[in-house]
Amino acid sequence: MKKIIIAIALLFTTSIVLNSCREQKSTEDKIEEGVEEVKDGVEDAVDEVEDEL
Repeated sequence: MKKIIIAIALLFTTSIVLNSCREQKSTEDKIEEGVEEVKDGVEDAVDEVEDEL
């Protein structure tokens, strides 16, 4: 029983440590990704229109 509690505590501690070390994206990075997605979508739409013509 004691080993199970220690194992659960170890897993819990490890998960907290790994989550807190995650790199957070800045607002600038999020905006840049959004712009890239829109750009890709526009390029795809242009390619579809060209194919139809």
